[in-house]
Amino acid sequence: MNTATKLGAYALGLAAVFGGALGAGNVTGPVGAAPETESHGHGEQGGHGGHAAGAAAPGGLQVSEDGYTLAPRRTTVEAGEKTDFSFTINGPDGRPVTGFEPLHGERLHLIVARRDLSGFQHLHPTLANGVWTVPLTLPDAGVYRFFTDFKPTGAARQYTLGTDITAPGDLRPVPLPEPAQTAKADGYEVRLTGGLVPGKSSELTLTVSKDGRPVDDLQPYLEAYGHLVALRSGDLAYLHVHPDGEPGDGTTRPGPEITFFAEAPSAGAYRLYLDFKHGDKVRTAEFTVHAGNAALPADGPAGPREGGEPDDGHGHTH
Repeated sequence: MNTATKLGAYALGLAAVFGGALGAGNVTGPVGAAPETESHGHGEQGGHGGHAAGAAAPGGLQVSEDGYTLAPRRTTVEAGEKTDFSFTINGPDGRPVTGFEPLHGERLHLIVARRDLSGFQHLHPTLANGVWTVPLTLPDAGVYRFFTDFKPTGAARQYTLGTDITAPGDLRPVPLPEPAQTAKADGYEVRLTGGLVPGKSSELTLTVSKDGRPVDDLQPYLEAYGHLVALRSGDLAYLHVHPDGEPGDGTTRPGPEITFFAEAPSAGAYRLYLDFKHGDKVRTAEFTVHAGNAALPADGPAGPREGGEPDDGHGHTH
């Protein structure tokens, strides 16, 4: 069987698996939606891509919602080759939307992850005449999920729409790493305390250190000291939250701790991606967290998982 056939069969399998997962997502409720009576000051009601209680589906599982549609100019990208990837957000009238309100310093956030939750990227395309464009490299063959976080000018809320983009070739799936409390990121160590609780808002604290010393001078990045994205294993339901407080508010310290409040819609495995900036560079630390019966274990004798440090050009691009 040639590589194109292999990937085609893989994509068909994904369609069956994730089609069933979407149905499950409809039952579990929105990712990131907070109870109406609870507010932690870290983002809009419902979080990025979340809806009010009772919404049809978690963020990122739909390509179209309320008349807004994510429309990529191409659905196939060559693995390992840099390309200018373009897309539009079409409005209820079928035309590309040209007006967007800033969300944490950007009019649109593009999150990319392969279906096995590897290859994470957080990008910020540029807009011209309704067309968004961004330099993009998908490092390995596979099916990638593209998430767009945006709020059209005048819209009542923001949206997270998602679509699949394929990089043809010999697929080599990456197993989901086991849960661990620490992760390496470009010479930094990040420790996670807290966990996800299905259906309930819970606290996650991430502590940044380097060479054994706490980093207490994190730099603002997109109007915060850290950004956290969570993807649910299986269907890649999307949660994007921001920490309590903000730079310059008089109470929020620039590290070493960054605290978030997040709600998992269901039990299961989630992959967390923390963006933080220090030394004029954005780094990403990645964790696996189990919500529900599976507790987050302490590190074993081997310490943090190998491969926790993103590979430049392969893990995180700005």
